[in-house]
Amino acid sequence: MTTALTTDTGARLPGLIRRLTGDEKHAPSAHSTIDVLQVLYDRVLRITPDTVDAPDRDRFLLSKGHGPAAYYAVLAAHGFIPEDWLDDLGGPQSRLGHHPDRVLVPGVEIGSGSLGHGLGLGVGTALGLRAQGLLTPRVYVLLGDAELDEGSNHEAIAYAGATGLDSLTAIVVDNSSATHGWAGGIASRFTVNGWTADTVDGRDHTALYAALTGHRPGRPHLVVARVESKG
Repeated sequence: MTTALTTDTGARLPGLIRRLTGDEKHAPSAHSTIDVLQVLYDRVLRITPDTVDAPDRDRFLLSKGHGPAAYYAVLAAHGFIPEDWLDDLGGPQSRLGHHPDRVLVPGVEIGSGSLGHGLGLGVGTALGLRAQGLLTPRVYVLLGDAELDEGSNHEAIAYAGATGLDSLTAIVVDNSSATHGWAGGIASRFTVNGWTADTVDGRDHTALYAALTGHRPGRPHLVVARVESKG
């Protein structure tokens, strides 16, 4: 049975997302991520508006940055940005672009939208934290299934597995939009390279929470969140 969190965030998100207009063509991309984002920010990530620069914060990297409406709405719901920013998406004076900008938007870790870059940046972030002796922070990277068509992801997947980068969790939102796919499914592409993996209903908050916190020592972790087909 699919379950959803009955939180203040969940009640407010539909209204916040409706305030973001002008990028309707990417609405399916945005809405496919909303449940993962809600669970992450409500229950998993150790970060608040007051700790956006704290060295020991968790890092969330939105690699799937070409549909950021749900991300902006979640940031507003949690107080990272003012809600009235949502009323001016992509305007001349707006901080909210059609791709998130880490310089302009508090709480955003990377500028993203050009697909295939986020996982490599996540690997580099996790390695940098390890080199500094910061072993508590986790790095979460949210990708789309079509993004895995980009070859740059293969090197990141292989390297993270080979180095036992266990502070890294990749989340792939699977809405069946990938062109190439992978023999045995998405998870097999990661597990063959030493990752652990969970595949869950991307609308089930209980299952998402268990998967997002189900990482194991010594190995990077993957969560495949299946949602309705984009088509």
